[in-house]
Amino acid sequence: MSSGEILSLFRDVADGLTKADVVRRTGLSRTTVNQRLDGLLAAGLLIPGPGEARTRGRPAGQFVVNRDRGVLLVADIGATRLRAAVCDLGGRVRLERETRADVTAGPETILTIVEKLFTEILHDAKLSPDAVLGIGLDVPGPVDFATGRVVSPPIMTGWHRYDIPGWFSSQYDCPILVDKDVNAMAYGEQRLRYPDVPHLLMVKIGTGVGTGLIAGGHVHRGADGAAGDVGHIQVTVDGVDDPPICRCGNAGCVEAYAGGWAQVRDLRAEGREVSTVDDAVRLIRAGDPVALRLARRAARILGGAIADTVNMFNPRVIAICGQLAHTDEQLFAGIREIVYRRSLPLATRNLQIVRSDLDPRAGVLGLAQLLVDDIYSPERVQALIDRAAA
Repeated sequence: MSSGEILSLFRDVADGLTKADVVRRTGLSRTTVNQRLDGLLAAGLLIPGPGEARTRGRPAGQFVVNRDRGVLLVADIGATRLRAAVCDLGGRVRLERETRADVTAGPETILTIVEKLFTEILHDAKLSPDAVLGIGLDVPGPVDFATGRVVSPPIMTGWHRYDIPGWFSSQYDCPILVDKDVNAMAYGEQRLRYPDVPHLLMVKIGTGVGTGLIAGGHVHRGADGAAGDVGHIQVTVDGVDDPPICRCGNAGCVEAYAGGWAQVRDLRAEGREVSTVDDAVRLIRAGDPVALRLARRAARILGGAIADTVNMFNPRVIAICGQLAHTDEQLFAGIREIVYRRSLPLATRNLQIVRSDLDPRAGVLGLAQLLVDDIYSPERVQALIDRAAA
């Protein structure tokens, strides 16, 4: 058993473990355990438990994860907003900043903003770039996870195949992770709110429509990172002979009817003065009859797409986030009605459809959890031990 695998035993144990605990849990010899723990202590990944210094006589050797060994920088990049944070190695946010930013401005403009926010929050936290052990970013588009590059994103003008990790690698000597925004949100929701639920579906209904899948407690990205993109399933809607063109270039996608940008388009066509998704949300919450009618249609269309996913994936929890998730019950009632009507009884008998508890911070928190998993992987842990021993 590697040092990284031993360290993983400590991650979810708030009170720490003793050497005897590790011997008992691993079956390794005391000598081997001592060697592994000595390396983890030397690298600063473990520290003595808070009560060790006060223990009379020989201490029992209780240790805890050193969550202040370094920090993580994360940035949740949405279509119109950007949230950046510095987190400890437990994934807890220490400082964060939010600003409006239009992702269609292109990668150089947006990543310059991210870099500036990273510099500011590190300065405010009195930290140097050397303290950063990992950087995570999420974006509202499909991502080749292995390379961290966006692939043919419908709304991210100029981002196709852009080297996002390369933008930060000259300043920060650490792993740099890039993922689809809803994947990060789904992981944060599952790890922090539903840790005992291994199968979860996150649906983001904001400017666009996106989904993230958690299968067996892990992000399910599919063979090429394109899994779960229900927003671009093409649907047939009663009474619509000429389906609207989606931002992806196809006609009649779920997002072209139910996304926030589509709601704004249709409200304008009905004579309502709206320019943003937040404007559409305000009209729905105010009970505007046109806005309510469009929202109910969107809910039914979304419900149909989600029902198909329920039948195929069988999640235990569907968490919904994004601006349009905050329209009281208009959206949820329509989604629930269609999902429970169209899905198999076995797939819905224990199904929960809820508003995300973490929204709008789900992306930041999920990125932090993904980074912690990466940093505490056996390979990364051994590299930190080797660096400390050099």
